[in-house]
Amino acid sequence: MIRIGKTKAGDSWETPKFILDMFPNAFDPCPLNERWSLSDYDGLTDEWDLSSGLVYINPPYSNPKPWVLRGIEEITKANFEGRKLTIVFLLKHDSSTEWFRLLHEAGAHSLMINGRLRFSNSKPASFPSVLMVLGGSQ
Repeated sequence: MIRIGKTKAGDSWETPKFILDMFPNAFDPCPLNERWSLSDYDGLTDEWDLSSGLVYINPPYSNPKPWVLRGIEEITKANFEGRKLTIVFLLKHDSSTEWFRLLHEAGAHSLMINGRLRFSNSKPASFPSVLMVLGGSQ
């Protein structure tokens, strides 16, 4: 069982395969997909595997802020140490939130997803989604 903090019912949206395929070597500290099966792992507090220089996160939609804060912390450390790191978040597109503002202020780029995602384990989402990219060659 992956420990990801308190989440609401219906928070488990498995990343669509076509999105995972865009980031084949990425580490996922918040996995709910076919690629990773980490047991007894807490992606908010445990060390991340940054060896590929790429992290992909599909956080719980009810509370993505702790994941955003951790991502910003990892990018800040990487920049200070002179390491290249890119972190990609799959999020509900909601520019009215504090976590969206934090990503924007940290220099994240938005990649809009046209239409509604059809998540691997359900019908189409009832909300728009966005990929937010931190780091990389900005």
